[in-house]
Amino acid sequence: MEKSKIQMLYDASHALFSQKELPTFQQIHYVKDLLDKIEAMDLGIDELGMCDSPLSDASGDSSKGLVCGQSFSEITYIHIHECDNFSMGVFCLPAGKVFPLHDHPEMTVLSKLLYGSAYVKAYDWIALDCSGTQTVGLGGKVVDEVMKTPHEPSILFPRSGGNIHSFTALTPCAILDVLSPPYSEDFGRPSTYFSDIPIPSLHGYAILEERSVPSDLVVRGAPYIGPPIVTVNQYQF
Repeated sequence: MEKSKIQMLYDASHALFSQKELPTFQQIHYVKDLLDKIEAMDLGIDELGMCDSPLSDASGDSSKGLVCGQSFSEITYIHIHECDNFSMGVFCLPAGKVFPLHDHPEMTVLSKLLYGSAYVKAYDWIALDCSGTQTVGLGGKVVDEVMKTPHEPSILFPRSGGNIHSFTALTPCAILDVLSPPYSEDFGRPSTYFSDIPIPSLHGYAILEERSVPSDLVVRGAPYIGPPIVTVNQYQF
């Protein structure tokens, strides 16, 4: 039986991020190419669907077996998979919602805009302190653009590529993320939020400073109803 696109992405991500060696450039781009082939419908999301179900903002259109991409009223995370080595999931944003500046400590992140358009702003630290968990300093802007589908996947590395970024949904949009390793408070990889203070005399630079979790940030959860994934543990039984 032919594997689903998300199964192929899982298999490649597991092989890449469970190895002891650091991923090579070619290996990461192989996963990026797999990510680029995935569309919203491959994950059980109907990007144009509108439904009147009272649960549409949480669980999608049950009559079609699809999540309605246009019906979310809050930022919604569809959890696909998580293990010690990596996680996969989709953030769905209604128009006008903002996912504020946040970092990805010691992570490699691959992201694919599945549909819609979003304004993306991203920084890298100009100089990192020895702790690896910097919370204030000078940041250089790496991305400042409107992303529209189709758009090639982006890659963030632990210290480059726009590791601190924000998204503003200009239309309803969805972003598929693969993070390695996943966020973990226990292992010193919390999600930290930042404010940015532009420096008028230095175009493209800003002072980044840790802030508390924005009080207006609401992220709901929704079930993943796309093709099931057979994990390595399942293969073993």
